[in-house]
Amino acid sequence: MQCYTELTSPTAVTHSLYLPFVSAQSNNLVIARASLLQIFTTTSVSAELDKAQNAQLQSSRQIENYDARINDDDGLESSFLGGDSALVRSDRSNYTKLVLVAEFSLAGTITGLARIQSQASASGGEALLLAFRDAKMSMIEWDPEKHAINTTSIHYYEQDDLQGSPWTAPLSNYTNFLAADPGSRCAALKFGARSLAIVQFKGAGEEDIDMADWDEELDGPRPVKEPSAALPNGTSSSADTPYSTSFVLRLPNLDPSLICPVHLAFLHEYREPTFGILSSTTSPSLVLGRKDQLTYMVFTLDIQQKASTTILSVNGLPQDLFRVIALPAPVGGALLVGSNELIHIDQAGKSHGVGVNQFAKQATSFSLADQSDLNMKLEGCEIEALSAENGEFLIVLNDGHLALLTFRIDGRIVSGLSLRLIAPEAGGSIIPTCVTTLSRLNKTCLFAGSECGDSLVIGWTRKQGQAGRRKLRLQDPALDLDIDDEDIDDMDDDDDDLYGEEDASAKPSPSRFINTPGSKPGELVFRVHDRLVSIAPITDFTLGQAFSFDKEEEKNQDGVTSDLSLVCACGRGNAGSIAIINRKIQPKVIGHFEFPEARGFWTMAAQKPIPKSLQGDKGATPMGAEYETFAQYDRFMIVSKIDLDGYETSDVYALTGAGFEALTGTEFDPAAGFTIEAGTMGKHMRVIQVLKTAVHCYDGDFGLTQILPMYDEETGAEPRVDSASIVDPFLLLVRDDASIFIAKIDKILELEELDKGDAALASTKWATGCLYEDKTGMFVKVQTDRGAKSGENIIMFLLSKAGALHVYALPDLSKPVYVAEGLPFVPPTLSANYAARRGTAKEIIKEILVADLGDMTSSNPYLVARHDNDDVTIYQPFRTSSEAGQELATSLHFQKLPNPTIADNAAEALDDEDDEIWRPLAMRRCDNVGGYKTVFIPGNSPSFILRSSKTLPKVIGLQGDGVRGMSPFHTEGCERGFIYADFKGLARVSQIPIRNHTYAEIGMALRKVPLDIDVLSISHHPPSGTFVVGCDTLEPFELPKEDDYHKEWQQEKDLTLKPLVPRGVIKLINPTSWTVIDAIEMEPCETVMCIETLNLEVSESTNERKHLIAVGTAVSRGEDLPVKGRVLVYDIVTVIPEPGRPETNKKLKLIANEDIPRGAVTALSEIGTQGLMLVAQGQKCMVRGLKEDGTLLPVAFMDMNCYVTAVRELRGTGLCLLADAVKGVWFTGYTEEPYKMVLFGKSSTKLEVLTADFLPDGDDLLIVACDSDGGIHVLQFDPDRRRPPTTKPLSSPSAHAYSGRACLWC
Repeated sequence: MQCYTELTSPTAVTHSLYLPFVSAQSNNLVIARASLLQIFTTTSVSAELDKAQNAQLQSSRQIENYDARINDDDGLESSFLGGDSALVRSDRSNYTKLVLVAEFSLAGTITGLARIQSQASASGGEALLLAFRDAKMSMIEWDPEKHAINTTSIHYYEQDDLQGSPWTAPLSNYTNFLAADPGSRCAALKFGARSLAIVQFKGAGEEDIDMADWDEELDGPRPVKEPSAALPNGTSSSADTPYSTSFVLRLPNLDPSLICPVHLAFLHEYREPTFGILSSTTSPSLVLGRKDQLTYMVFTLDIQQKASTTILSVNGLPQDLFRVIALPAPVGGALLVGSNELIHIDQAGKSHGVGVNQFAKQATSFSLADQSDLNMKLEGCEIEALSAENGEFLIVLNDGHLALLTFRIDGRIVSGLSLRLIAPEAGGSIIPTCVTTLSRLNKTCLFAGSECGDSLVIGWTRKQGQAGRRKLRLQDPALDLDIDDEDIDDMDDDDDDLYGEEDASAKPSPSRFINTPGSKPGELVFRVHDRLVSIAPITDFTLGQAFSFDKEEEKNQDGVTSDLSLVCACGRGNAGSIAIINRKIQPKVIGHFEFPEARGFWTMAAQKPIPKSLQGDKGATPMGAEYETFAQYDRFMIVSKIDLDGYETSDVYALTGAGFEALTGTEFDPAAGFTIEAGTMGKHMRVIQVLKTAVHCYDGDFGLTQILPMYDEETGAEPRVDSASIVDPFLLLVRDDASIFIAKIDKILELEELDKGDAALASTKWATGCLYEDKTGMFVKVQTDRGAKSGENIIMFLLSKAGALHVYALPDLSKPVYVAEGLPFVPPTLSANYAARRGTAKEIIKEILVADLGDMTSSNPYLVARHDNDDVTIYQPFRTSSEAGQELATSLHFQKLPNPTIADNAAEALDDEDDEIWRPLAMRRCDNVGGYKTVFIPGNSPSFILRSSKTLPKVIGLQGDGVRGMSPFHTEGCERGFIYADFKGLARVSQIPIRNHTYAEIGMALRKVPLDIDVLSISHHPPSGTFVVGCDTLEPFELPKEDDYHKEWQQEKDLTLKPLVPRGVIKLINPTSWTVIDAIEMEPCETVMCIETLNLEVSESTNERKHLIAVGTAVSRGEDLPVKGRVLVYDIVTVIPEPGRPETNKKLKLIANEDIPRGAVTALSEIGTQGLMLVAQGQKCMVRGLKEDGTLLPVAFMDMNCYVTAVRELRGTGLCLLADAVKGVWFTGYTEEPYKMVLFGKSSTKLEVLTADFLPDGDDLLIVACDSDGGIHVLQFDPDRRRPPTTKPLSSPSAHAYSGRACLWC
């Protein structure tokens, strides 16, 4: 039963891998986000272009500085145009960007990725091995024919006979991990307590091993292969598969000491599959007080015999080692990672280690180099090679700081290793929090995926000395200097003579250059190249008004701002932030005015005709910005109108420094009729106005140059134009008699109709069509990297009344280059040979549009089909092959993309009195709105189709009423904006907010406000319009200074690396600027557990109620002292703001402070009708009332079992829901006369509930709960069911497994 829908897809990155997946020549980054698999490729863009796309660096002027007055008599604001733009210094460096290729939702949570070289791959690329919970594996490959992944094998090891002893714990209780041989000969999945599943793969040109030495002359004919047979573990015995039969090994069978395995990894530079494993003979719960219990062993596998050979064994390793990392040549061997040390063991068993803090000497007797002054903690760190040749590896610590690990290599022998922290000024702190995966993308770039914040692409460069920089400049090919290497060497010799000779042995080698003290020229500098936005983990959320404006802005934003927003506390550590989420785009309105007669807008940048006095010689460029081709800003705007009497006209306006001005003194005829489409042609020398009955051509000053009437000379008919498409130098018109008109502008800038060479083109009834400029070469016969010349790559798409999609390469109209039947059937993949099945439902498609979607990093063509109910279907074209001579019909396919957005019902949104707004409103292709190449869908559900380089296209609605007409609007005062008129007759000049905003990443409008602190809870205070957040900051734990019972504590006071404990902070945030305006620190070791806004009674005499902030805390000073708690009640009062900060006019005022001697306060809620609160304190839930003296009087209670995670009340009814961390859900009732709480029922099963809430559904009251395993459970109180004599059960009609996503129940 599908009883929910996703609000967002998973955003936290858990695993990543870099490999040639899509093809043998491609370089793809594959990342796993819980159950979502995404495939990326990389591209390089200039840093200057990236800054232009970045919201903070796109414009040096603040939009808020623009004058937004709207008192112009004609409603034509002079504030739409601003001053001159400031110049930004260019940056010649390049950034590595991610571009999404495809994404797939999988039926399971991914726990591991591994690359497998497969010669049988259809794409030529490598295969990908996926590990799932709890003991499953799947191998997938890229299928170029379907532009999707193809599963080639499934392996599962969840049978009872593989679990070992009957008292073994469930598989979910163990840490399972995947490892693959670097030579792709096999892979291993460790699952359960001590089981290892081995899957063998076949290499390049490898036959069956049993038949490798078969000689037909001596042994006779080769036996015929037997058909494949299914095996219990999901594999196949067929020799045609890229894998062989898998089997399960018990680790104690390899060696009796492998009782408690910790981690394993396959090693490099071995002829046979060889892995190193870290294990112990003692379970972790029994090693307290012991040292050096771990053993590292290396085994070589004989897969055919299912046997192994022990190569080496190293005993007495530190107990805190937790990971084995295989190192490539020339370092080789394995790196063992512990909490306090790093140990390298080479192929001969020789070890070198380094201790990184003062606990290393105390925790182990193993020989380690001392670098305890670093005070590093290696728990949760990730390590990736920066330069394996030089022995440099990057370490990302648990707090996000960067460190460099360097191996000292003498020939092929490692003589030692050392670490160094990267300084913050060199980018050592660019990662704000811990990472879960690192993958190197190229020589100077890697990907850092995180579950606790945004995932980053970071790059590094080395500081060059003066001589190095000079040499690089001399070798720069862009300078075209005629200097060879010998001349450069001679210059270096001259420098030696000038500054003195130096011994060659004193010069640092490249591999040690960075580790030499004071070697500034070789230091690494890190910076962020790209990021994947994440809102994980969401610790709390609230609903509130997230926008606050002054009086002038409030007038502009009226009607286009949502009343409520979903405000989430997300991220961990320094990546903590507040995410403001809206379902629709809230435009930034520069100005608005009444324009009830407007029905359509078209802005353009036309070139003025050049006077003869300014015309130079042939080929010379004329002077003057207004005569340049493709002017910087839009200069004209054509508006189609319908007045109150229904009279259709069109007007033209000039966009000048004075604002909008009606253009007079031209040959533009307003009474010519209603404008269907307008644009420029002839390299912006001609303005084209398409009317219902004719096409008018104007020059840059709107002097009429040509009229092209809609008249059929053969039949004498005068068809009217329904829709039009303009792409220079062609014009396409679709008329009401289902015919088309195609014209081209010639060298003398006149339109001429093209001859329809194809008879079917004239006889077929056409429903709609469009033109598209193919800049990527997707629709050409043979794809090349050079692209096509502008004007020669125009493609015409036509949809017939019968539903056939015809594609023509203009100007050739003799025959279509591609024909696909069945587009109205909306197939998953549309191709030329598609045939719909009998009985397939057929949609009505009223419009198609092919447009580029993307941002400044990447854009690709997409086919958008609009249905009669305004729903849209998006198709992505792809090519299976571009071999010479191959027809486009066999290589071009269209893949349907997911689109969960449903348009509003037209009958409900339209006004019955305004019949003319039923007029078809065409989709608008926009080349640049807020940095996006997008498509706007007008009508009752106005929407943008937005796509970033890292996402699929998403349909995101525009906040407000339905839209009649829209056009891009690019002026100095409104850069990359748009103008539109809604159904209420109000026109707005707007921009898409881009500063700290993203849209396509989660399919909604998202704004992240970084707080640089761990955010745990959030609540909205409606009277003040502010938000209160509970945060945690880490500080060193201090032992009590005077304690007579623990003399040994005196020895620990001098520790330099003290344990960190959280300390709570309450912050008050004003949504006007989203800045912290007040902060209150809790006591030491006190953390904020929950924050709620409660409507409490503040006066016993007047029964006055007030919205107050209630805070529950926990005071934990160590495991030997009981946990205490507090209930704090705050009011938000108005104060005098700080100078220059008017938003700081609110402060928190303490009203009540109640100490809880036993137990933490974990949950709060309103209860009853008298303004009381329900407090979950320790193992009790207590009803308390606020007294005037600032105390909280208890009036009723209920004993709970273990730990209350959530309390909810069905407002005003007294029905309460209590969630226990171990004992499930309790359904209770509260009465006020007398005060008491009664247990109605509780869940009968053991359920670890993290949160729960009521789910009203008509007359039914359901309960929804989420457990610790990510499962969603729907419960219902059923008193008639058979029950124990004490309680009534909560029945569970359904339970759904769900992992790591925000969901919206319906």
